Amino acid sequence: MRTVFASGCLGLARLRWDGGSVPVDHPVWSRWQAEGRLFQFCPEVAAGLPIPREPAEISGGTAADVLDGRARVLGRDGSDLTADFLRAAELGLDQIRRHRPALAVLVDRSPSCGSTTVYDGSFTGTRIAGRGLSAELLYREGVPLFTPESLDAAAAVILREDPHSAG
Repeated sequence: MRTVFASGCLGLARLRWDGGSVPVDHPVWSRWQAEGRLFQFCPEVAAGLPIPREPAEISGGTAADVLDGRARVLGRDGSDLTADFLRAAELGLDQIRRHRPALAVLVDRSPSCGSTTVYDGSFTGTRIAGRGLSAELLYREGVPLFTPESLDAAAAVILREDPHSAG
């Protein structure tokens, strides 16, 4: 059975920057939990960032630009957190390479895990299309990315891989 890599803050684990979690109330999620299919990991916590921690956003470009040294990850207080988030992304990639999951379910808007949207770097709540640093590395590694809102589509990927599973 292939695993599903998931943001550590999904469900009940209080790992978000503000010390909260992101509830997931979906039958696919519940089934994956019961099957032991979920592998949850928080790259930011693994990199040593505290809970709670300063909110951070990608500034001056995209996650790809940060990875290429052309943009930064900044805290709301102006602190440069780029090195921490690069370390977090590398730790997430290490886990992906070790576990080889079928797909990843990631929390959107996060500078690490955002898979379809992130904040624009202005700390005004403005969202833009894009990925966080960890999501960008997973994408480059060929891991299909989903959000908690797209669990039905994620289940279809599992079902294609293993027609005998419930998806």
